[in-house]
Amino acid sequence: MIELRNITKTFGDTVANDDVSIKIEKGTIHAIVGENGAGKSTIMRIAYGFYTSDAGEILVDGERVNIRNPHDAIALGIGMVHQHFMLVDTMTVAENIILGAETGGAASLDLDKANEEILALSNHLRLGVNPRAFVEELSVGAQQRVELLKALYRNARLLILDEPTAVLTPQETVDFFNILRRMREQGKTIVIITHKLEEVLAISDDVTVMRDGKVVGNVKTSETTTKDLARMIVGRDVLLRVEKTNAIPGETVLNVQNLVVKNAHGEAVDRVSFQVRAGEIVGIAGIEGNGQTELIEAVAGLTPPSNLSGSVEFFGEDITDLSARKRKELGIAHIPEDRHRRGLLLDSDLEENTILGVHYRPPVASGGFLNAGTIEARTKEIIRNFDVRPPNPQLNARALSGGNQQKLIIGREFELNPKLLLVSQPTRGVDIGAIEFIHRKLIALRDQGTAVLLVSAELEEVTALADRLLVVSKGKIVGEVDPKTTSNEEIGLMMTGGS
Repeated sequence: MIELRNITKTFGDTVANDDVSIKIEKGTIHAIVGENGAGKSTIMRIAYGFYTSDAGEILVDGERVNIRNPHDAIALGIGMVHQHFMLVDTMTVAENIILGAETGGAASLDLDKANEEILALSNHLRLGVNPRAFVEELSVGAQQRVELLKALYRNARLLILDEPTAVLTPQETVDFFNILRRMREQGKTIVIITHKLEEVLAISDDVTVMRDGKVVGNVKTSETTTKDLARMIVGRDVLLRVEKTNAIPGETVLNVQNLVVKNAHGEAVDRVSFQVRAGEIVGIAGIEGNGQTELIEAVAGLTPPSNLSGSVEFFGEDITDLSARKRKELGIAHIPEDRHRRGLLLDSDLEENTILGVHYRPPVASGGFLNAGTIEARTKEIIRNFDVRPPNPQLNARALSGGNQQKLIIGREFELNPKLLLVSQPTRGVDIGAIEFIHRKLIALRDQGTAVLLVSAELEEVTALADRLLVVSKGKIVGEVDPKTTSNEEIGLMMTGGS
């Protein structure tokens, strides 16, 4: 279907792709795996015309082509669904899908016909998407399917999916993979860029492994294992499980009582009460959209007091009305789930991003002036300790891969030596070597006496890390379980409202 030959791409001094060659067979699902910054997304963005290569060539159906931009790629039948969705929230599904692909002018736009065509396409693949629904009303999984429809509406024969399950629940992932299998049966070719090796084995036919901008392996999925892939990705054996001793909890650090958090749709958090003690990780398990985000943001001080009732205590002191800045000064750190909206200033450099929240405090600042030497040293230490790539403090945060952006945020918050760490989706979009690293860091922080409140959509992750597990459904805590003795099936039943 498509072949990329000897592709090289540089960004300044950084070599993102170094003489990369990949061949994607027609009618297959091809996985591309590798560490953050290995060049996976870059090589596929070149195939889609998002970037142009410095050297090399692209062949589609055996013919050499010149893909200068996404319009060229779409004309050749190539579509791409990016890791961060590109949808307009205030428009309908149909309006989003035809945006940029309208026939004629505004006066001749036949939206009813578009709705019919999109509904027929959705029904054909059993996607269950309502073309008249507004995007802002859809779940993340439904938005993912809209992105698929957007590419298919443009007659894509090759679909490139960048971290397609990063924001999906386990059940949504199962449904999504069934859709991909049906598409393969109908002759579509699919490329998946992912870090989830179990999913690679479950869905793909072939796997390309990249490391440091180069291809280091091409294997048939049926002839490999997660352990073999992990070794190729990282260049060493990787621990695929979380190793930790039993927690030794201390005093109560966080005490939440009868907390109610309101949003535009009602009560997102409904009279929730729980405690987190020093030296333990308390996990929150639940299908996304059941109040986890609102709960963490309320404890972090990001929710207007007018949308809250109940109380939040920190070491016995009522902090319900304190600002996010005051809470950070007390020793509360926050790793947000949305690194772009809440975690980073994308057009600021790494130095500026590592001092967010402490930019006015010694030793970062003194006498109203920033201490450039201190900031540079702090940034280099975070980059070194958390393996942020490329290690350039003057680089804009936008230039980092998603996983390296995540490592930068985690490094910044760990640098605060917090007494309470609020962490949402710590390894979303992060490679297997970095996942192992982040898990070790979280356990080490716990063992130093920090209280950790953890939200993760990855059930395996939250059960492996948590010492106690709170299960939420429809904004309520529906149970507390011991993750060592409770099966994922039982937890999953509770998450969906069962008992």
